Amino acid sequence: MVAPSRSLVRLAQLALVSLTALVSARPTTWSMARGLPEAPPDDPFYQPPAGFENEAPGTILRNRSVIASFFGLIPNPVEAHQLLYRTTAVNGSAISTVTTIFKPLGAKTDRFVSFHTAYDSSSINCTPSYQYQLGTPQTSLIASVEMLIIEAYLLKGYIVASPDYEGPDAAFGPGHLEGMGVLDGMRAVSNFHSTLGLDDEDPMVVGVGYSGGAIATGWAASLQSGYAPDLNVKGWVAGGTPANLTGTLLLLDDSAFSGFIPAAIVGLSAPSAYGAQLDPVVDRIITDEGREKLEAAATQCAVADLASFFEQSLFDTSIQTLGRGILDEPTIKQVLEQNTMGVKKSETPTARMFVYHATADEVIPYANASATVDAWCGYGADVKFTTFGSGGHATTEVIALPDAIEFVEAAFGGTTGSGCSRNTELASKLNPLALGLDLEPILVQLVNALSKLGEGDENVKQNISVLKQTVPS
Repeated sequence: MVAPSRSLVRLAQLALVSLTALVSARPTTWSMARGLPEAPPDDPFYQPPAGFENEAPGTILRNRSVIASFFGLIPNPVEAHQLLYRTTAVNGSAISTVTTIFKPLGAKTDRFVSFHTAYDSSSINCTPSYQYQLGTPQTSLIASVEMLIIEAYLLKGYIVASPDYEGPDAAFGPGHLEGMGVLDGMRAVSNFHSTLGLDDEDPMVVGVGYSGGAIATGWAASLQSGYAPDLNVKGWVAGGTPANLTGTLLLLDDSAFSGFIPAAIVGLSAPSAYGAQLDPVVDRIITDEGREKLEAAATQCAVADLASFFEQSLFDTSIQTLGRGILDEPTIKQVLEQNTMGVKKSETPTARMFVYHATADEVIPYANASATVDAWCGYGADVKFTTFGSGGHATTEVIALPDAIEFVEAAFGGTTGSGCSRNTELASKLNPLALGLDLEPILVQLVNALSKLGEGDENVKQNISVLKQTVPS
């Protein structure tokens, strides 16, 4: 008889623990009678109580236990909680949002990882807190990949918190809102320390995000010293970072990934973002066809957005009347400038950062990320910047995972070093044993994801519907 592989044994163990978790858990958000969790607009948990505006940022307004499921069907062998907490809109007013906390068996109790998923949508139904619940359909290959990455951190013994950093309006793009949403989510987790079994109310934390999640991560790092100096942040990991929204727009326009543009316009125009400034401008210049595109983006997750605005141009006058002059419109220009990282010295990260980016990134410009690192370093930040010489936007998140986890562990241990440095890696594949035998099952599935994406994202470039797949399929 052929002995089963260590990977299969480990997966079987996880499945057994998962089944036990499903039988024993008593969530408030999912029941056999209902069959499915309620979508955020219909779920009263998401509605803040009266008077919440008077609470301090990071205050927990509600909490509940949930059955968490990666891939929407298989329960995770972890304790899971959701917190509704008070955070802050762009104009300084009070808003609320949710963070989901995963606690593995035998978790380290003096630290946690804040993981910022790239949900890249301006539909509230695409928020992580909803997608993480048992019974919700998974939205994309990227969502599946990031769930595997979260599980890698869990298997390393870390408590992981994943906030809905876009806030109650699902505002995709506004950096200050997203950054404050991350920081207040960290505060909320710290305030939940006794229930989580954390040692005290000042746990160490490292923030991690890629692509759209790196908007939230980069801005949280930038704002932390001024907005949340009370947090015990040990480091940040940001990859594929949209550091300059204008540069990102220009690269995305009329490409396979141009569907991110309508979603970002909707997000930047949200009431909690820049709606008061942008709505009059958008109403003045938008065409009927353009309005249809924005209305669709307000109801769709990222892959559907990519399909509905595939290889279309924002500068086409069938979409808006200013053509390429839209970037010179004063209000729009001001909002875009306010969402460029590295401009203000007062918005410089103070905790050590690991920033990485592929030179051939087809979604987010490498040059903008590199320039932002230079600006931060000029202001005295400590940044390790790794250039990946091969790989596309999606594949680089997977290929760089061992480096990211290594940095997280070093940040918690205080051994990341200091100052600014640059290096280049040429790896284009992922070694399933790169993170040890315990994580081999996760990395095997990530290798599967790489094969679906194609080397350098080639499969995605040829057929965007590849992103509709999940892992495992």
